[in-house]
Amino acid sequence: MTLNHPETGGKRLELLREVSPRVSRIAVLSNRDNPATAAEWREIQAAARSLGVALQPFDVKQAQDLLNVFSEMTRRRPGALLIVLDTIIAPYRQLIAEFAVNNRVPSILAMRDYAEWGGLLSYGPSLPELYRRAASYVDRLLKGSRPSDLPIERPTKFELVINLKTAKAFGLTIPQSILVRADHVIQ
Repeated sequence: MTLNHPETGGKRLELLREVSPRVSRIAVLSNRDNPATAAEWREIQAAARSLGVALQPFDVKQAQDLLNVFSEMTRRRPGALLIVLDTIIAPYRQLIAEFAVNNRVPSILAMRDYAEWGGLLSYGPSLPELYRRAASYVDRLLKGSRPSDLPIERPTKFELVINLKTAKAFGLTIPQSILVRADHVIQ
């Protein structure tokens, strides 16, 4: 099983732009040295070109970089923030959500808990669905399958979570077309 699904990077950018249509500059927080996120970065760039938005890349190679990035983002004031998840950024999801809320920056990340912690949106693989599918792998292994014979599976179910409390605090109205697609809406 893998959480890697690069095509969702472009989709997250589209969702962010749909809820903040006047945004012209979007900060992208990522570790661009991570080869696992390179394809997602390309998808985000392609989506930005088609949407006519400028990307402001903020690179995080180690945890200490976050403080510098927060300072720089505060100075440059992006219209929105898209976070590309990787192993360096993942442990700081709640801190990033708090930064985005405190600075009134609409933001999106792939993990559901991000929206639960105050981030505006999350869109990414459904972890409960991945856990259920992982159980079938365990069953196959216990029945004698060799791990090398099992294919790597990508996510097939994705969930959109919207934090309406954050949207209201930012003065944003979430379009009905997005609300009806949401798997979960935080009031």
